[in-house]
Amino acid sequence: MNATFWQEEQDEEQFVVPDNVVDLIFRIKCPSLPVDHAWSLSDAIHRELPWFPLEPQAGLHLIYGADSGNGWVRPSDGGETLYLSRRTPLILRLPKERLDEATKLSGKTLDIDGFAMEIGNSHTRFLAMTTTLYCRYLACETGQSEDEFVQSAVESLQSLNLRFKKVLCGKGTLFTTPQAPLLTRSLMVAGLSLDDAVTLQEYGIGPHRIRGFGLFVPHKTV
Repeated sequence: MNATFWQEEQDEEQFVVPDNVVDLIFRIKCPSLPVDHAWSLSDAIHRELPWFPLEPQAGLHLIYGADSGNGWVRPSDGGETLYLSRRTPLILRLPKERLDEATKLSGKTLDIDGFAMEIGNSHTRFLAMTTTLYCRYLACETGQSEDEFVQSAVESLQSLNLRFKKVLCGKGTLFTTPQAPLLTRSLMVAGLSLDDAVTLQEYGIGPHRIRGFGLFVPHKTV
């Protein structure tokens, strides 16, 4: 038993995260944005990078900003304004073959529903080496209950041949789209192997990846 446990620890220490898909992190100058900017930001990126919606592994991390605290309350209504710190970045998740093309965003100014975002220099970040991942926004089907949402998420995870121990559904967030309002829920997936966690970060689950939905990041509090 001890030998087997020790070997598993060694495997984790020696695990190397592949660079097939990485996060490309841009410095930005953008004092504020609409809280609900999923479609407008994605469309602004599309105007500069025409291939963006055509790349299956391209994804956008929505800009969340700081959590509430120290007397400040983060707005939750999509029509409100989100004020950003100078350190807030723009992050795209991309296959490494697209990195050179994506860096052409540097020096551009995006128009996001009348809010200007100046794009600065960029650097890459490997996907996380962790066993617990979190998706802040995963699209729900119309009329879907929480139990149905979790079951659908489990089926999507299983379709990627992932092994996991726990799936938890969290809070819902409503987004505006050109067609109709879209409800999303957060999702935590725990008990992943390191290689399966990388796979989930590479592929995500659900629709609207380039709008900021279905992407997974480390869950810092678990």
